[in-house]
Amino acid sequence: MLHTWGQDLSFHPHLHCIVSGGGVKDKRWVDAKRKNNKFLFPVAAIKKVYKGIFLKKLRMLLTKGQLQTEGLVVEELIQQAGYKNWKVYAKAPFGNVASVVEYLGRYTHKVAITKHRIINITGDSITFKYKDYADGNKRKEMTLPIAEFLRRFELHFLPKRYVKIRHYGFLQNHGKTKRLNAVRATMNLQPLPPKVQVPVAVRMLEQYGHDISLCPKCKQGKLVLIAIVYPGRSVVTLSSAITTIQEPVTPDNKGSP
Repeated sequence: MLHTWGQDLSFHPHLHCIVSGGGVKDKRWVDAKRKNNKFLFPVAAIKKVYKGIFLKKLRMLLTKGQLQTEGLVVEELIQQAGYKNWKVYAKAPFGNVASVVEYLGRYTHKVAITKHRIINITGDSITFKYKDYADGNKRKEMTLPIAEFLRRFELHFLPKRYVKIRHYGFLQNHGKTKRLNAVRATMNLQPLPPKVQVPVAVRMLEQYGHDISLCPKCKQGKLVLIAIVYPGRSVVTLSSAITTIQEPVTPDNKGSP
Protein backbone atom coordinates (compact mmCIF):
# COMPACT_ATOMS: atom_id res chain seq x y z
CA MET A 1 0.00 0.00 0.00
CA LEU A 2 1.44 3.35 -1.08
CA HIS A 3 1.34 6.27 1.34
CA THR A 4 2.71 9.68 0.47
CA TRP A 5 1.90 11.80 3.50
CA GLY A 6 3.02 12.52 7.03
CA GLN A 7 0.78 13.69 9.86
CA ASP A 8 1.46 17.35 8.94
CA LEU A 9 0.57 16.70 5.26
CA SER A 10 4.23 16.82 4.23
CA PHE A 11 5.33 14.75 1.24
CA HIS A 12 6.58 11.51 2.76
CA PRO A 13 6.26 8.61 0.28
CA HIS A 14 6.53 5.18 1.89
CA LEU A 15 5.12 1.68 1.56
CA HIS A 16 3.16 -0.53 3.95
CA CYS A 17 3.76 -4.15 2.95
CA ILE A 18 2.20 -7.33 4.31
CA VAL A 19 4.17 -10.50 3.63
CA SER A 20 2.70 -13.96 4.06
CA GLY A 21 4.37 -16.41 6.40
CA GLY A 22 4.99 -18.78 3.54
CA GLY A 23 4.34 -19.11 -0.16
CA VAL A 24 3.17 -21.25 -3.06
CA LYS A 25 5.46 -23.61 -4.96
CA ASP A 26 4.21 -26.09 -7.56
CA LYS A 27 0.62 -25.26 -6.52
CA ARG A 28 1.35 -26.29 -2.94
CA TRP A 29 1.66 -24.15 0.19
CA VAL A 30 5.14 -24.04 1.70
CA ASP A 31 5.56 -22.72 5.24
CA ALA A 32 8.24 -20.18 6.05
CA LYS A 33 11.48 -21.71 7.30
CA ARG A 34 11.36 -19.73 10.53
CA LYS A 35 8.48 -21.00 12.66
CA ASN A 36 9.19 -19.40 16.04
CA ASN A 37 6.55 -16.72 15.28
CA LYS A 38 8.99 -13.96 16.20
CA PHE A 39 10.17 -12.81 12.80
CA LEU A 40 10.19 -13.84 9.15
CA PHE A 41 13.28 -11.98 7.91
CA PRO A 42 16.11 -10.27 9.84
CA VAL A 43 15.53 -6.50 9.60
CA ALA A 44 19.25 -5.79 9.09
CA ALA A 45 19.25 -8.07 6.04
CA ILE A 46 16.03 -6.56 4.68
CA LYS A 47 17.56 -3.07 4.64
CA LYS A 48 20.60 -4.12 2.59
CA VAL A 49 18.78 -6.40 0.16
CA TYR A 50 15.89 -3.97 -0.42
CA LYS A 51 18.27 -1.07 -1.08
CA GLY A 52 20.30 -3.14 -3.52
CA ILE A 53 17.26 -4.34 -5.48
CA PHE A 54 15.68 -0.87 -5.50
CA LEU A 55 18.77 0.89 -6.89
CA LYS A 56 19.33 -1.89 -9.44
CA LYS A 57 15.78 -1.54 -10.75
CA LEU A 58 16.15 2.24 -10.75
CA ARG A 59 19.22 2.02 -12.98
CA MET A 60 17.32 -0.32 -15.32
CA LEU A 61 14.56 2.27 -15.72
CA LEU A 62 17.14 4.98 -16.39
CA THR A 63 18.80 2.84 -19.05
CA LYS A 64 15.44 2.35 -20.78
CA GLY A 65 14.72 6.09 -20.61
CA GLN A 66 11.55 5.57 -18.57
CA LEU A 67 12.28 8.21 -15.92
CA GLN A 68 12.21 11.99 -16.14
CA THR A 69 15.71 13.19 -15.16
CA GLU A 70 15.87 16.68 -16.58
CA GLY A 71 18.04 18.93 -14.39
CA LEU A 72 19.21 16.05 -12.17
CA VAL A 73 22.68 14.56 -11.75
CA VAL A 74 21.21 11.08 -11.57
CA GLU A 75 24.29 8.95 -11.04
CA GLU A 76 25.50 11.20 -8.24
CA LEU A 77 22.11 11.02 -6.52
CA ILE A 78 22.05 7.23 -6.78
CA GLN A 79 25.51 7.01 -5.24
CA GLN A 80 24.44 9.28 -2.38
CA ALA A 81 21.36 7.11 -1.78
CA GLY A 82 23.54 4.01 -1.80
CA TYR A 83 25.75 5.36 1.00
CA LYS A 84 22.79 6.25 3.21
CA ASN A 85 21.39 3.91 5.84
CA TRP A 86 17.90 3.03 4.61
CA LYS A 87 15.24 2.65 7.26
CA VAL A 88 13.02 -0.44 7.20
CA TYR A 89 10.53 -0.98 10.00
CA ALA A 90 9.20 -4.50 10.49
CA LYS A 91 6.36 -5.31 12.88
CA ALA A 92 5.84 -8.59 14.68
CA PRO A 93 3.66 -11.17 12.85
CA PHE A 94 -0.10 -10.77 13.13
CA GLY A 95 -1.76 -13.11 15.56
CA ASN A 96 -4.91 -13.80 13.53
CA VAL A 97 -6.99 -12.78 10.53
CA ALA A 98 -8.90 -10.12 12.53
CA SER A 99 -5.60 -8.36 13.28
CA VAL A 100 -4.74 -8.26 9.58
CA VAL A 101 -8.13 -6.77 8.68
CA GLU A 102 -7.85 -4.17 11.46
CA TYR A 103 -4.39 -3.14 10.22
CA LEU A 104 -5.49 -2.92 6.59
CA GLY A 105 -8.53 -0.85 7.55
CA ARG A 106 -6.30 1.91 8.90
CA TYR A 107 -4.38 2.34 5.66
CA THR A 108 -6.22 1.16 2.57
CA HIS A 109 -8.86 3.82 1.93
CA LYS A 110 -7.72 6.85 3.89
CA VAL A 111 -6.85 10.24 2.41
CA ALA A 112 -4.09 12.61 3.52
CA ILE A 113 -6.21 13.99 6.35
CA THR A 114 -9.63 13.06 7.74
CA LYS A 115 -12.19 15.55 8.92
CA HIS A 116 -11.98 14.59 12.61
CA ARG A 117 -8.44 16.03 12.72
CA ILE A 118 -9.55 19.46 11.48
CA ILE A 119 -10.22 21.69 14.48
CA ASN A 120 -11.06 25.09 13.02
CA ILE A 121 -11.56 26.77 9.65
CA THR A 122 -11.53 30.54 9.25
CA GLY A 123 -11.60 32.80 6.22
CA ASP A 124 -7.84 32.55 5.75
CA SER A 125 -6.51 29.57 7.74
CA ILE A 126 -7.12 25.96 8.77
CA THR A 127 -6.09 24.42 12.09
CA PHE A 128 -5.69 20.67 12.48
CA LYS A 129 -4.31 18.11 14.92
CA TYR A 130 -1.26 15.99 14.18
CA LYS A 131 1.09 13.61 15.93
CA ASP A 132 4.74 14.68 16.09
CA TYR A 133 6.68 11.41 15.80
CA ALA A 134 10.00 13.25 16.17
CA ASP A 135 8.94 14.59 19.58
CA GLY A 136 7.80 11.47 21.39
CA ASN A 137 4.50 11.11 19.46
CA LYS A 138 3.11 14.23 21.16
CA ARG A 139 -0.27 15.52 20.00
CA LYS A 140 0.07 19.03 18.58
CA GLU A 141 -1.87 21.55 16.54
CA MET A 142 -0.83 23.27 13.33
CA THR A 143 -2.39 26.30 11.64
CA LEU A 144 -1.76 26.85 7.93
CA PRO A 145 -2.97 29.47 5.46
CA ILE A 146 -5.67 27.99 3.25
CA ALA A 147 -3.48 28.17 0.14
CA GLU A 148 -0.66 26.27 1.89
CA PHE A 149 -3.08 23.69 3.29
CA LEU A 150 -4.48 23.04 -0.20
CA ARG A 151 -0.96 22.89 -1.67
CA ARG A 152 0.05 20.20 0.81
CA PHE A 153 -3.19 18.28 0.34
CA GLU A 154 -2.82 18.28 -3.45
CA LEU A 155 0.66 16.75 -3.14
CA HIS A 156 -1.06 13.45 -2.40
CA PHE A 157 -3.24 13.17 -5.51
CA LEU A 158 -1.91 10.11 -7.31
CA PRO A 159 -0.87 10.63 -10.95
CA LYS A 160 -2.86 8.98 -13.71
CA ARG A 161 -2.50 5.18 -13.83
CA TYR A 162 -0.84 5.04 -10.41
CA VAL A 163 -2.32 2.32 -8.22
CA LYS A 164 -2.39 2.73 -4.44
CA ILE A 165 -2.75 -0.98 -3.62
CA ARG A 166 -0.98 -3.80 -5.43
CA HIS A 167 -0.90 -7.56 -4.91
CA TYR A 168 2.06 -9.74 -5.81
CA GLY A 169 3.02 -13.40 -5.77
CA PHE A 170 0.24 -15.93 -5.24
CA LEU A 171 -2.16 -13.05 -4.47
CA GLN A 172 -1.68 -11.21 -7.77
CA ASN A 173 -5.01 -10.55 -9.45
CA HIS A 174 -4.52 -12.57 -12.67
CA GLY A 175 -5.80 -16.10 -12.05
CA LYS A 176 -5.93 -15.58 -8.28
CA THR A 177 -9.10 -17.57 -7.62
CA LYS A 178 -7.92 -20.57 -9.64
CA ARG A 179 -4.49 -20.43 -7.99
CA LEU A 180 -5.85 -20.21 -4.45
CA ASN A 181 -8.35 -23.00 -5.00
CA ALA A 182 -5.55 -25.27 -6.21
CA VAL A 183 -3.59 -24.49 -3.04
CA ARG A 184 -6.64 -25.02 -0.84
CA ALA A 185 -7.26 -28.39 -2.47
CA THR A 186 -3.77 -29.58 -1.46
CA MET A 187 -4.56 -28.49 2.10
CA ASN A 188 -7.94 -30.30 2.13
CA LEU A 189 -9.81 -26.97 2.40
CA GLN A 190 -13.07 -25.98 0.75
CA PRO A 191 -12.85 -23.82 -2.42
CA LEU A 192 -13.28 -20.09 -2.05
CA PRO A 193 -16.93 -18.99 -1.89
CA PRO A 194 -18.23 -17.22 -5.00
CA LYS A 195 -17.97 -13.45 -5.02
CA VAL A 196 -21.09 -11.60 -3.94
CA GLN A 197 -22.14 -9.03 -6.54
CA VAL A 198 -23.97 -6.18 -4.81
CA PRO A 199 -26.08 -4.10 -7.23
CA VAL A 200 -25.35 -0.37 -7.46
CA ALA A 201 -28.90 0.45 -6.29
CA VAL A 202 -28.36 -1.54 -3.09
CA ARG A 203 -25.01 0.18 -2.43
CA MET A 204 -26.57 3.62 -2.90
CA LEU A 205 -29.43 2.74 -0.59
CA GLU A 206 -27.10 1.39 2.12
CA GLN A 207 -24.57 4.23 1.99
CA TYR A 208 -26.72 7.26 1.18
CA GLY A 209 -30.28 6.18 1.93
CA HIS A 210 -31.34 7.02 -1.63
CA ASP A 211 -33.29 4.46 -3.66
CA ILE A 212 -32.22 5.14 -7.28
CA SER A 213 -34.55 2.39 -8.53
CA LEU A 214 -37.63 4.30 -7.33
CA CYS A 215 -39.65 6.04 -10.07
CA PRO A 216 -38.96 9.80 -9.79
CA LYS A 217 -42.56 10.59 -10.82
CA CYS A 218 -44.88 8.33 -8.84
CA LYS A 219 -42.37 7.48 -6.07
CA GLN A 220 -43.86 3.97 -5.94
CA GLY A 221 -42.95 2.01 -9.07
CA LYS A 222 -39.49 0.52 -9.59
CA LEU A 223 -37.21 1.31 -12.53
CA VAL A 224 -35.53 -1.74 -14.07
CA LEU A 225 -32.66 -1.32 -16.55
CA ILE A 226 -33.30 -3.67 -19.46
CA ALA A 227 -30.92 -2.60 -22.21
CA ILE A 228 -28.47 0.11 -23.26
CA VAL A 229 -28.76 1.43 -26.82
CA TYR A 230 -26.13 3.54 -28.54
CA PRO A 231 -26.76 5.27 -31.91
CA GLY A 232 -25.46 3.16 -34.76
CA ARG A 233 -24.25 0.38 -32.48
CA SER A 234 -25.57 -3.01 -31.46
CA VAL A 235 -27.84 -3.37 -28.47
CA VAL A 236 -26.31 -4.36 -25.15
CA THR A 237 -29.06 -6.47 -23.58
CA LEU A 238 -29.07 -6.55 -19.81
CA SER A 239 -32.18 -8.67 -19.40
CA SER A 240 -33.92 -11.42 -21.30
CA ALA A 241 -37.02 -9.23 -21.33
CA ILE A 242 -35.82 -7.66 -24.60
CA THR A 243 -34.03 -9.51 -27.37
CA THR A 244 -34.40 -7.06 -30.26
CA ILE A 245 -35.04 -3.35 -30.66
CA GLN A 246 -36.72 -2.19 -33.83
CA GLU A 247 -35.47 1.40 -33.83
CA PRO A 248 -32.28 2.63 -32.08
CA VAL A 249 -32.35 5.81 -30.06
CA THR A 250 -30.88 8.77 -31.95
CA PRO A 251 -30.70 12.51 -31.20
CA ASP A 252 -33.85 12.92 -33.35
CA ASN A 253 -35.64 10.00 -31.76
CA LYS A 254 -35.54 10.41 -28.00
CA GLY A 255 -38.34 8.02 -27.14
CA SER A 256 -37.76 4.87 -25.13
CA PRO A 257 -36.93 1.77 -27.22
